[in-house]
Amino acid sequence: MNTLRLVTGLAALGALAGCMEAPVAGARGAPLDIAAYEAAVHSIGCELVSEADYGAVEFQSGMTREDVLTITQQRLAREQAVRLETGGVRLITGACAA
Repeated sequence: MNTLRLVTGLAALGALAGCMEAPVAGARGAPLDIAAYEAAVHSIGCELVSEADYGAVEFQSGMTREDVLTITQQRLAREQAVRLETGGVRLITGACAA
């Protein structure tokens, strides 16, 4: 009976861990503040299209361009963002969900 509880507990823990987002390392190797990125992107209308958009997100989040690009690529890979036909990227999760 104890073995069954252990196996069930480990399976539940594994499932929960799979739902958690792994930290993203920035250009300097430090974990990035995903919430700051998402808030900054939301503040500019959820789309990263122009140089001004990227600059605004960098400024508001305190991240480098490389950091912003890293998170954006991660969002695309996880289908939490989509490429726009006109160029650029739109976040589709969190505050930017349609």
